[in-house]
Amino acid sequence: MFKFPEGMRVATLDERREFYESEFDLKSVSNWIAGRARHMKFAMILGRHTGVVSPEHAKAKNDVVIIDDWDNAGTLKDYAIDYLPESMYYDRNRYVDVRDCARCEKDRTLCRDCYNVSGQQLAFDLDPENVDCPYHGHIGNKIQNGRALSFCMFEFKAVRRQAATLRESLRLDYERVEIVYSGRGFHVVVDDEEAYKMSMAERSSLARKTARRYAIDEWVTKGESRLMRLPYSLSSLVSRKCMIIRDERDLSGFDPRVSISVIPRFLRSA
Repeated sequence: MFKFPEGMRVATLDERREFYESEFDLKSVSNWIAGRARHMKFAMILGRHTGVVSPEHAKAKNDVVIIDDWDNAGTLKDYAIDYLPESMYYDRNRYVDVRDCARCEKDRTLCRDCYNVSGQQLAFDLDPENVDCPYHGHIGNKIQNGRALSFCMFEFKAVRRQAATLRESLRLDYERVEIVYSGRGFHVVVDDEEAYKMSMAERSSLARKTARRYAIDEWVTKGESRLMRLPYSLSSLVSRKCMIIRDERDLSGFDPRVSISVIPRFLRSA
């Protein structure tokens, strides 16, 4: 059983449908995609962590469903309403033309060395379970006690502070640094061209250095895990909207228990 701060819980299939039918912000998603329309893939996980999956897609509960045949944000909405996913993601790889991926029949493990990949977004995944907590111990204790995805407000506030500090540190070297609330923690992403061109060795070195100060998942920064939460989608594990947090004041006071910007209407009307 998951343990989250007050008011956060797993979303039902009906609530997922309600969100994607009436609240999924297509305009904001379209603006976020902007000029990257032919260079991005998306993905869904249907019920791997929650166990909640539509009967029509139960066989794919634990799979990563890749979306590389999309046309616009409306297509993503159609996929979401069909599959009612636990979570939606975007692929951090930048593709020369994602339409080539839709036609490709090669093993997806070969994507890293494909001619069609022209870089990867630099990202840092700050998860609350990575924080050493005076109440719940370190990550090893949490896994042993079945709390690997659970978190408390002490852990959340720690990664909130770290997200702000990490963004300011990255801004010494990069211009386009953004924070995304991911449902449980935060993603700090860099969209500078210089960052897209980093080698695996450079990413690995940066990940090791960053992990000394911040509660990141190193394999994400290394590039071993390409998927990041899609802004404006629903994190069904905790029933919260994933949102870009642009202003430092918004971040310092951000509390997912009460911040209206991330609470879906199906909870506000309950």
